[in-house]
Amino acid sequence: MARSFLQCCGFLVILLAVVFPPLNAVQAINQELSDLFNELWKLDANRMKPGTDYTISIQGKAGYVAQGSNHARDHATSPLFSTVNENKLKTITTYSRFMKLLDNYERTTGVAERVTPDEIAENNLFLDAVLDTAVMKRAHKYLISKGLSRSDLRTFKSQLYTIWFHLYHRDRTSGEDSCGFEHVFVGETKFGSEISGFHNWVQFYLQEKSMHLDYKGYKARVLDMPDSDDHIVNLQFSWHGMLKPVSSSFVGASPEFEVAIYTVVFLLNTHRSTTVVVNIDQCQLELVVVRHGRSIGTAYPKLLSSNNRHLNMGAVHKR
Repeated sequence: MARSFLQCCGFLVILLAVVFPPLNAVQAINQELSDLFNELWKLDANRMKPGTDYTISIQGKAGYVAQGSNHARDHATSPLFSTVNENKLKTITTYSRFMKLLDNYERTTGVAERVTPDEIAENNLFLDAVLDTAVMKRAHKYLISKGLSRSDLRTFKSQLYTIWFHLYHRDRTSGEDSCGFEHVFVGETKFGSEISGFHNWVQFYLQEKSMHLDYKGYKARVLDMPDSDDHIVNLQFSWHGMLKPVSSSFVGASPEFEVAIYTVVFLLNTHRSTTVVVNIDQCQLELVVVRHGRSIGTAYPKLLSSNNRHLNMGAVHKR
């Protein structure tokens, strides 16, 4: 009887450990994707350089704000972006074609999108530019090796179009009102009070410059304050009078780099929501990709540590 009881208790402990993992459990680094994404990072000739092509002012740490609230104390008296080399943005093909797409969408979910022939042409021109970069060529080669994409460029472009530009219902009360590109790179609002998506630094800069966006401060752990040369920032901001308590974005990364890494994560998994932990350059981050059928619902980075702090922490834990 005692032995049966102990066996039962042992089984219960194992079951609880599986169902309720320890709070401090850390997801393992995906080394294969870390290697690939670092290769893409080095190939990203169009990445903007901090201090040269742009400067950011991190300022104060933003406070806690409950989801749905539009009131927050401003811990940043100045914009996030102090300077950006707009001439460079306008002369690099992927950036210039990317920026032409930013005004093609209805900001509010629940309002059906009406895509014109000119806008479809702009989408295709952007994808053509992305496909012509070393970054996307390497990502395509990787996806072919995994049997996830065809080698034919026309077929691959069609696959990318479905992932990023296929319209779908985000708000079921209306027609097709959203797509992956709009949500991730442009941003949306819902219920008239909430920001959804919006994870791109170029759009952030342009909206800040137009006085539609107000940076409130960075979000980070006590010992991991971001620097002005970080390429990923967790932050808080308001947009058209609505607040996003916590958001995140690459800074300086090219459109092709972001499209490439999110596409790879999307195609590698069939789960509705996928999170992978990777090391890119000097940062450790989570990449979160959520599906909406055959298209991306959302995708964003979440900075875990920067300036190789995760390596130093690992060395401490090994002692």
